[in-house]
This record gives sequence, C-alpha cells and structure tokens, in this order.
Amino acid sequence: MPTILRFRGLRVVIYSDDHRPPHVHVIGADREAKIALGGEGQRPSLVVNEGLSRREVALALVEIDRNRALLMQRWREIHGDA
Repeated sequence: MPTILRFRGLRVVIYSDDHRPPHVHVIGADREAKIALGGEGQRPSLVVNEGLSRREVALALVEIDRNRALLMQRWREIHGDA
C-alpha cells in the first residue's frame, strides 16, 4: 500500500490490490476514509468514513482535489487505465 501524500497526521494511500473506480484511502490513527477521485471535471467525493472528523474529511477533500492529477497518475501506475 504505497503512501502517496501526507498532511496533518493523515496518509493518503492506494491499495495495490484494490478495485475501480479510482479512489484513495485517507488513514489516521485508528480511522480511515475512502474518497473517490472522480472523473474528468468532477471533484473528489467521500465514499465512506470510518472515524475521521468532519474537519479531517474536509481537509482531505481539498488536498486530494489539489493533488488529483498526481493521484490519478499513481492510480494508473498501480492499476492500469482508470
């Protein structure tokens, strides 16, 4: 599970044995959220949240949107075309 980004005590990872559609997992101590990267022209969106605060989710959505191109590139490197 490669860590792609780190911010404010959270890690953004892409599991190598995961499934489509393209998404990332945001992991903190004993908590995790799954965020879809979205298609062209779409913003990332929360799929499931298991313990992150609203503030952490909001921050994660901003960081993932800001780094979406990098995350999509890494998704393709790990899983092939999105």
